[in-house]
Amino acid sequence: MSNVFIFFIVIWCIVFMVLLAIGGFFMFRKFLKRMPKDNGMSELDWQDYYIQKALPLWNDEARELLNELVSPVPELFRDVAKEKIGGRVSKIALEEHATTIELDHIMRGYIVATPKRDHKFMKKKLTELNIDYTPYLNLFELADDEKNKFSIFDHKEAITDAKRK
Repeated sequence: MSNVFIFFIVIWCIVFMVLLAIGGFFMFRKFLKRMPKDNGMSELDWQDYYIQKALPLWNDEARELLNELVSPVPELFRDVAKEKIGGRVSKIALEEHATTIELDHIMRGYIVATPKRDHKFMKKKLTELNIDYTPYLNLFELADDEKNKFSIFDHKEAITDAKRK
């Protein structure tokens, strides 16, 4: 009987340590995103800045589309995904001096802010919504990539050029 109890304690310690490591990993990633860059603001500070500045540009249709596009994301991460995509869309619209957020802004921001590993799901969702993403195929190369880490607020010229094509 005592061997079973000791075995249970050892298994529980291993499970506890693994869960602690996973949680620590995600907390550390969030901490790194909050660290200020060369310009004094972090990635999340810029995201919040663009969202707040562009709030008047978001109409109900744009908000509904954004909510629909992030619906495949697990609920636990959906708010983070929505903020990341919303920040990128807002930056694009502000740089172009738009009066409202259009489908084009949402598409460009959505593609660039979505990690490459999720492109399959993203294309499936866009097809499901009958949204043609072929004009934006070149933006898939600029998408958020965990291996080649960069700010999702980079690539201004390439994203603007995609609109012209």
